Amino acid sequence: MVSLPIQDLLPELTSIVGEPHVRTDDEARRVYGADALKRGYPADVVVFPGTTADVARIVQLCAEHGVPFVPRGAGTGYTGGAVPLQGGVVIAMERMNRILEIDEQNLIAVVEPNVITADLQDAVEKLGLFYPPDPASLKQSTIGGNVAECAGGPRAFKYGTTKRYVLGLEAVLPTGEVIETGGKVVKNVVGYDLTQLLVGSEGTLAVITKIILRLVPRPPFQATLRASFKDVSAAVAAVTGVIRKRVVPAALELIDGESLRAAADYLRDPSLAPYGTGAVLLVEVDGTPDAAAEEAARVEEACRAAGATEILRARDEAGRQDLWRLRRELSHSLRTVAALKFNHDVVVPKGRIPELFALVERIRAAYCLRIPCFGHAGDGNIHVNIMVSPDDREEVQRAREAEKVLFEGVVALEGSISGEHGIGFSKAPFLPIELSPDEIALMKRIKHAFDPRNLLNPGKIFPA
Repeated sequence: MVSLPIQDLLPELTSIVGEPHVRTDDEARRVYGADALKRGYPADVVVFPGTTADVARIVQLCAEHGVPFVPRGAGTGYTGGAVPLQGGVVIAMERMNRILEIDEQNLIAVVEPNVITADLQDAVEKLGLFYPPDPASLKQSTIGGNVAECAGGPRAFKYGTTKRYVLGLEAVLPTGEVIETGGKVVKNVVGYDLTQLLVGSEGTLAVITKIILRLVPRPPFQATLRASFKDVSAAVAAVTGVIRKRVVPAALELIDGESLRAAADYLRDPSLAPYGTGAVLLVEVDGTPDAAAEEAARVEEACRAAGATEILRARDEAGRQDLWRLRRELSHSLRTVAALKFNHDVVVPKGRIPELFALVERIRAAYCLRIPCFGHAGDGNIHVNIMVSPDDREEVQRAREAEKVLFEGVVALEGSISGEHGIGFSKAPFLPIELSPDEIALMKRIKHAFDPRNLLNPGKIFPA
């Protein structure tokens, strides 16, 4: 049963979006009360707006009555960023899923927030254009969610993260006003950069309703290789070798042996983890056919010099997709290791990746934990997955203790506790490890300026 204040709002919410687009049933409240973190707090009501005007009216209604509200996209986040910790209204953006414009002349796309990342990529690539941000969840995650979290992905080393491609936004402030930031021009230094302030703000400052994105020409050719190594150290040495040869791959992914074995079990393909393989690099270069071929040859040289035991190169697009399937399915594959995953997207300077893996090995031994690792070796963003059995309370407690040690170690390596997943509520207790009290206080003042009553996505980012 929904709370009384929400019950009183139902007629007005229904008048805004229509009865089919307001849900208070237990199933909807449960599903929209959790994300990929799988730690849920049920919503009181889920509302599905169809336009920016709908969103503004919903927000105004919540603001008038002091009801908390949370914007939600596809729910693929790993830190609880779209989870309604205090109940209230979940504003599910599913109906706002249109590609509004693809401007080939000015290399721009304008989209609503719930456009699926892969759908936008497919649409622009048919026109010879390219939208580089490429999160592993691209077939489920939405552009709005990518913007809210400043998603990265394998291509970030060469092309940068989502923020590099956001030129402008339309958004609804927590008080109900609609604002437009930035625009369709690449250069714009008029006033504070509100666009980039909203990118990565995890849905705590405004509800994004439209996004203007920069596109680039599509690379005419891609060469993809998979190199196997006896251990992670050799694979990391190959990463260093690739960079020393002045190759900037479109993607440079590292997968450790435990992750490989999980993928082999999940995909029922023993060839993915042959005996003696302790790590794999997945490398992709792009450009003109001649330039890509030359860079691919230099990548092979670097891998062989580091002791690669096998190098496979995709012969065609089908082969390329087959190589990438390993990386795309890794997160799902870890279900074969344990039922509960503490997924941490830590990042360190590229040159300190060996120290990061040494840190993980010390944690693995000290706390007797299974910790498969994989990620974006090109930019130092490694996903450290602490796998535990949820029914084993002692193991869960060891994992919780190990999290803090991991984050402290990463910051000591001049890194960050989150490269792309954000803070949400799950990492909020660890924020002071990386940020000073003054920095946190400044961020809280920014939050208060946008949301003085703390109604928009309350309980996120900042420790209680």
